Amino acid sequence: MAATYDFPSDLLAGQEELHQVRAELLALLKRLPWSVEPLDGFSDIHGWRKVERPASPGWTADEQAEVEKLRRRERELAVFVTCHRFWDNVTTPEKVDARSRLKHTHEDPTPTP
Repeated sequence: MAATYDFPSDLLAGQEELHQVRAELLALLKRLPWSVEPLDGFSDIHGWRKVERPASPGWTADEQAEVEKLRRRERELAVFVTCHRFWDNVTTPEKVDARSRLKHTHEDPTPTP
């Protein structure tokens, strides 16, 4: 039987916010142009696969600030979760399993048929 862990509420909240921040950052990066700075488009058909990019207008100052804000918060939360005092009470062999379980606590525990 797999071990169960009694994660403290602040650790669970930190992990959940980390998931949310990462999802928000990923969604933002998918919406933004491919280049931070304005760049011309290009096409490379001579490599082993074709690579094309349209011209990029670059990111606005507000977009850059939003990305930096989310990245900063992501780092803060990652440090909080990985350095939480809870991990001092978990034996070294169990830490990987415990960390994995923490990452997936937000998922529905009932398997779908």
